[in-house]
Amino acid sequence: MIEARGVSKRYGEKTAVDDLTFTVKPGVVTGFLGPNGAGKSTTIRMIMGLDAPTAGTVTVNGKDYYRHAAPLHEVGALLEAKAVHTGRTAYNHLLALALTTGIPRRRVDEVIDLVGLHDVARKRVGGFSLGMGQRLGVAAALLGDPATLVLDEPVNSLDPQGILWIRTLLRGLAAEGRTVFVSSHLMSEMALTAEHLIVIGKGKLIADTSVEEFVRRASSKVVRVRTPDAARLGDLLAGPDVGVTSVQPDLLEVTGLDGAEIGRVACREAIPLEELTPVQASLEQAFMELTDDALEYRVTERHAS
Repeated sequence: MIEARGVSKRYGEKTAVDDLTFTVKPGVVTGFLGPNGAGKSTTIRMIMGLDAPTAGTVTVNGKDYYRHAAPLHEVGALLEAKAVHTGRTAYNHLLALALTTGIPRRRVDEVIDLVGLHDVARKRVGGFSLGMGQRLGVAAALLGDPATLVLDEPVNSLDPQGILWIRTLLRGLAAEGRTVFVSSHLMSEMALTAEHLIVIGKGKLIADTSVEEFVRRASSKVVRVRTPDAARLGDLLAGPDVGVTSVQPDLLEVTGLDGAEIGRVACREAIPLEELTPVQASLEQAFMELTDDALEYRVTERHAS
């Protein structure tokens, strides 16, 4: 379990993290989301004891990271997959980590097989592709068979097969009762992998909720209505608090009314309906809507003169 209590981090005049409180519980994959500059990397560094909080506390399994007698057995982390001596083989990189932390040699072979690097285990890391390097980083995180995993962008550079593999792996580890905390910018992948979300912006907590609830909160009241008499139905539905958009000659998108209310109007006026579907936002749409005010870096549109 990871617990942050009123944690803040300032660098001079810059506040990177501002009074964050959250708990990452075991048994589920928790996604950690936020725009660039939101404070995600700083928060992860504080979890791992690489940065000291200016205020508040952040603990892993009840202790500061550095107070654990055998940290690699408690927490496995992937922060920067390229942080490997390029002259070493994958096997020797993992073996060095194992021998310096009391992990048996057999565990090196286990994690190499687990991440699919058996055929290249004796090759120098400097010749690895980005995806192979990412797999090696995951292997290092799993080396101590930890109860808690903290992974920053674990699917970077992985091919579709690799992405499916990491998704299945993370969900399986969570099902074993481990704490799995994953930062990513890939909303489509988070929607398939995570069950819970912690979302921050400008260092502040925006949401701490399930994926389902996060999307539901962001979904506006939009209903798709398909009917051969779309123009007449649109005129009947339109009002001060109701928006009607004609998407196609026979298709409307209506805001401000739910499906039952639209259906009653259509029934009263004998207008046939071929579709009446509530529209739910995707995780990406929900994220964009709920973090719009927290963007630190915003693109300015250029207009042709």
